[in-house]
Amino acid sequence: MKLIKIFILMVIVTFSGKVTAQELKFGHINIQKLVTELPEKKAADAQLQAEATKLQDQLKVMSEDLDKKYTTYLSQRDSLPDLIRATKEKEIQDLDTRIKQYNQMAQQTLAQKEQQLLQPIMQKVQNAINEVGQEQGLLYIFDISTQVVLYHSDKSIDCEPLVKAKLGVQ
Repeated sequence: MKLIKIFILMVIVTFSGKVTAQELKFGHINIQKLVTELPEKKAADAQLQAEATKLQDQLKVMSEDLDKKYTTYLSQRDSLPDLIRATKEKEIQDLDTRIKQYNQMAQQTLAQKEQQLLQPIMQKVQNAINEVGQEQGLLYIFDISTQVVLYHSDKSIDCEPLVKAKLGVQ
C-alpha cells in the first residue's frame, strides 16, 4: 500500500513538473486590418455600394417628386378651394411619410445586406485563425483591433502573417 502511494506521488510530481515547465503561448491579430485587406471584403464593399446607390437613386426620385408637388401646391394654394387644398396637403404629407419610411427600410436593407455579405468572410477568417492557433499550440489569440487587450509582449505571436498565408492573401 505504501509502495502504491509513493508511485502515485512520483507520477503526480513528474507530471506537474512537465506542465509547469511548458511555456504558455499566446497570439494576437488585428482582425479589422486583416479583413479590410481581403479581396472578398473589397468585392462585398463594392456590391454594398451598388445597392446603396440604387436605393439613393430611388429616394432622390421620390424627393424630387415631393419637391415638385410642394412647389406646385405653393404656387396654387391661394386660388384652390378649401377641399382641394386640404386634399393636396394630405397628399404631400403622405408622400413625405412614405419617403421617411422608405429611408428607414433602405437603411435596414443595407444593414441586412452588409451582414449577409460579411458573415461568410468573417467565418473564413475565424476558421483560419482557429487553424493557426491549433498549429502553433496557442492558448489564446487576442484581437488587438478591439482595444480590449491592454498589453501584449514581444513573446505574443503576431498571427496576422500566418492567417494571411492560410487565406492566401499577400
